[in-house]
Amino acid sequence: MMKKRELLTGLALLPWAAPALAQEYPSRPIRLLVGFAAGGSTDVFARAIAPRLQALLGQPVVIENRPGAGGNIATEATTRSAPDGYTLLLGTIGPLAINPTLYGNLSFDPLKDLTPVSLIGEVPNVLAVPVDRPFRSVADIIAAAKARPETLNFGSSGIGSAGHLAAEQLNLMAGIRTTHVPYRGGGALLPELIAGRVDYAFTTALNGIPQAEAGKLRILGVPNGKRVPLLPEIPTIAESGLPGFDGVDWAAMMAPPGLPAPILAKLNAAMQSVLKEPELVAAMAARRLVLEASTPDALAEFLRRETARWAPVVRASGARPD
Repeated sequence: MMKKRELLTGLALLPWAAPALAQEYPSRPIRLLVGFAAGGSTDVFARAIAPRLQALLGQPVVIENRPGAGGNIATEATTRSAPDGYTLLLGTIGPLAINPTLYGNLSFDPLKDLTPVSLIGEVPNVLAVPVDRPFRSVADIIAAAKARPETLNFGSSGIGSAGHLAAEQLNLMAGIRTTHVPYRGGGALLPELIAGRVDYAFTTALNGIPQAEAGKLRILGVPNGKRVPLLPEIPTIAESGLPGFDGVDWAAMMAPPGLPAPILAKLNAAMQSVLKEPELVAAMAARRLVLEASTPDALAEFLRRETARWAPVVRASGARPD
């Protein structure tokens, strides 16, 4: 009888435990894992968000860069962390939507082994060509590739990157064959593209727009589903003859599986607030990044759609991690 009475008392107290949990969190520093090296667009997001989260939550938010395996190292570390809100992940399209198909032996499933917190925003990409190439439109690239199969090449920031898969999607939808030349990051790709060692590439707007303004590259299209405010005069790939083409790169905040609902709600509310700060929106726009918050449920559905959308592109490309 005593054990039964204690159990009933404990159950009666559960509704009061959740608000207390949210009020107590956080009581110590929070780790924000980033699966890429410092300086890239993912790291830019993290370093812009971290101090603002810290101000709202009242505890340090410490960034830990854990590059390697296309973002998988940091992602796996998050899946194995305690679901207490003190380890968070700034994830991207690679480890969260592309790598489950690209890598055949992942130890985690992003859809099952992580808790979605909020979308963070988009990393707009552009389809750019060296200025010495004759291409003036996406249709010109497609026509040249059809006339001379497997003679054109495209660069990317690495196997399985958003730029790589956008180009493979172009091949698939246009019915063309071109050669992939992977580099170790966008910083290595950019000078090679400018020098004309590759015929075209999907590169970040952060890298592509300044070089186009300097007359070193020519931008032919954007892989987004709609035109981007940064380049309102540049058509989408879909408008250029490939309806349905969409290759948006993005970032999202994730947490370990089993994160308690009160902590998830508190983190999502903090992200909603941070991502709508006018100063931050303007600062990110200056870096050619677009902020967009979401609910956890909306992000979960978005991840399911993105994973399903990229799987056939990865398979058709025959890409394998290096």
